[in-house]
Amino acid sequence: MIPLLEVRGATKVFGGGLFTRRTTVALEDFSLAIQAEPPSITAVVGESGSGKTTLARLLLGLVTPTDGAVLYKGEDLRTLSSGERRAFRRDVQVIFQDPYEVYNPFYRVDHVLETPIAKFRLAGSKQEAEAMVERALRAVGLRPEETLGRFPHQLSGGQRQRVMVARALLIRPRLIIADEPVSMVDASLRATILGSLRQLNQEFGISLIYITHDLPTAYQISRDIIVLYRGSVAEVGDVERVVQDPKHPYTQLLVGSIPLPDPDRTWHGEAPPSPVAGTLRDGQPACKFTARCPHAMPMCVEAPPPLFRTDRHRAASCYLYRDAPSIKPDQIGEVLAATGS
Repeated sequence: MIPLLEVRGATKVFGGGLFTRRTTVALEDFSLAIQAEPPSITAVVGESGSGKTTLARLLLGLVTPTDGAVLYKGEDLRTLSSGERRAFRRDVQVIFQDPYEVYNPFYRVDHVLETPIAKFRLAGSKQEAEAMVERALRAVGLRPEETLGRFPHQLSGGQRQRVMVARALLIRPRLIIADEPVSMVDASLRATILGSLRQLNQEFGISLIYITHDLPTAYQISRDIIVLYRGSVAEVGDVERVVQDPKHPYTQLLVGSIPLPDPDRTWHGEAPPSPVAGTLRDGQPACKFTARCPHAMPMCVEAPPPLFRTDRHRAASCYLYRDAPSIKPDQIGEVLAATGS
């Protein structure tokens, strides 16, 4: 079956232009396939600089990969015809981190809901369009009479974000890329927005790629998870297994940094790196986590580790599991497929 959207061996390098030779590898040899059926929720997690936003922009066709390709129904995004690009724009939608940036402050919020209805010809009459807008708003927990007719600044951040979820619901895409959708709203509203996203998946059959630095919300909403570190996959697999029993030292650090409501808990911070980290040299082909890893071994500075499939439902890029069979980046889909069985 041809995936709905696929990243195939994508690498994105920034810099190296006319005024500077310095380059930054934002994403390296990354592969991921999202099938049209069944609808799934995949979380992509990592700290700032891990490549999450670059991945989102590649998936949306906003930037092109330096190497590799992004494919929509088997066709490279760079070569889509106008009709194929229109279908892509309807099938693949995005919910951004800061909803305020999406709104034109001179238009009422009605504008962001009415525009896709007109653009994609979703309604046969004005009355039908109005009914569609009202149903979508109610589906995400908003009252039309308290939302429509207002300007963006008259709504709270949570309301603005839920309007964007309602907009996605109107279009009925097959995939939504949610880039940090709850990071700028109050904690009390996060559960509401996450519930709306889950509703899109369960009731309307829409797949989600949930991109975040927040491991607890990723754990709450997703079925499987990809942990990125400096543009490379550190760990991938079933979210329950990865969070409850992380294998990669970086994933362990992320899980260990989650604050617990325990006043007697002592905060120990990040463990000191292994002495091997002191042998690193600039430009040396090594594991990217070596400088921070308490378990680094001499082999870690000699070559970056492949992904080792530690069990059927996960893989980790760490030499601690070198006795397990290794897999190629384009076999990540096999691990994710196993999480649903």
